[in-house]
Amino acid sequence: MRVKIALVKTDLTKRIVCTTDFSESSKDALRWAVSLASKHRAHLTILFTYRLLNSRNGEVMELRKNIEENAKRNFSALENEIVKGKGISYDFKAEVGFVSSRIADYVKRDGVSFLVMGKEMNSTNKESFDELADTLQVPLVIVP
Repeated sequence: MRVKIALVKTDLTKRIVCTTDFSESSKDALRWAVSLASKHRAHLTILFTYRLLNSRNGEVMELRKNIEENAKRNFSALENEIVKGKGISYDFKAEVGFVSSRIADYVKRDGVSFLVMGKEMNSTNKESFDELADTLQVPLVIVP
């Protein structure tokens, strides 16, 4: 798959964030992000966001633990398939919240210079994506 973009003048030596929901679209986005990180020697953060809905007080911690354990297992498979051995610096984060607010925090706090996401992330939560697109201060690539 080929994706063409015109790079905005930005410092790609900092950090790239790639959002994931472990879908096929997210896998394609991760492949693209790994390639970009390798080419520009940037650190890559792979970010999985989730919400804690419909849970009772005593169950919140257990639900969070289960979601994060599943996310780590899913990432481990992606890591072996796509990330390992590519000579890049990377980390995986599973965090509670809307993708738009989590990305905004990363941009502000960690100096993220580029965001990569799969098109399915756009379609699954249109409201959150619209908010992200309106406020994002870094280049965004949506991989089909």
